[in-house]
Amino acid sequence: MMGTPYNHTMETPATFFLVGIPGLQSSHLWLAISMSAMYIITLLGNTLILTIILMDSTLHEPMFCFLCVLAAVDIVMASSVVPKMVSIFSSGGSSISFNACFTQMYFVHATTAMETGLLLVMAFDRYVAICKPLHYKSILTPQVMLGMSMTITIRAVIFMTPLSYMVSHLLFCGSNIVLHSYCEHMAVAKLACTDPMSSSLYSLIGSSIIVGSDVAFIAASYTLILQAVFNLSSKNAQLKALSTCGSHVLVMALYYLPGMASIYVAWLGQDIVPLHTQVLLADLYVVIPPALNPIIYGLRTKQIREQIWSFLMH
Repeated sequence: MMGTPYNHTMETPATFFLVGIPGLQSSHLWLAISMSAMYIITLLGNTLILTIILMDSTLHEPMFCFLCVLAAVDIVMASSVVPKMVSIFSSGGSSISFNACFTQMYFVHATTAMETGLLLVMAFDRYVAICKPLHYKSILTPQVMLGMSMTITIRAVIFMTPLSYMVSHLLFCGSNIVLHSYCEHMAVAKLACTDPMSSSLYSLIGSSIIVGSDVAFIAASYTLILQAVFNLSSKNAQLKALSTCGSHVLVMALYYLPGMASIYVAWLGQDIVPLHTQVLLADLYVVIPPALNPIIYGLRTKQIREQIWSFLMH
């Protein structure tokens, strides 16, 4: 079935071949339909959020500015992997050039690093808005917001550039078949003839530090938010705040749990967890959150709903 294209070369291959989700080839058509639907939702939802926020000056507040950046990052993240996934699942278009593979790797992992930073600053924004409302505008000034956004971007670049360099400079002299649906760095590094331990260890430690610190600060922010919420006298206000926080935590769980599980399983559970489960975990955290974020963070917000309704009416 794989034929002659899936060969073994004695030099760095000009092309890699992505197999999709190993063991689930019979479900590839349904996966293609599902991925296409989520990608369309991602593009429409995030583009609508971007358009509404940029056009309406009343929405030029810290929370909406961060949401605008998150929407842009989600579009880039999904666009870096989903079109190729759909091509693989629907028509078997599995080939990807060496340079395109590492470009895809860089963008998907850099945007995931940016995403976790944005979730952190949005949690901090909610903490300031709820726990220190009188100081909101004095704390989250345009300069502070720009500094946060630049820090998130620089952190992602600093993390991803060495990793991309280390993996791309490995010697690939064996199989050019990547057992994954996109150029995930550990799946590609496994094909190297030289020991990929240094890049894999760097990825594990770097991801653990970034995600671990972000999750710790997010948890601290929402703990303080919940304390403030339970001190509110109005039950309706409590329920509304709990509903908002609950939906935010759900989206974060759908992002962090599959993402970190895929990293640790690739390291510790290769012989325990089936390969198709490992690949599905890695696929889920780059496909589902970008589709849900504009709904949870955007459409559930009253100001954005009103502006979207007004925009559609005109």
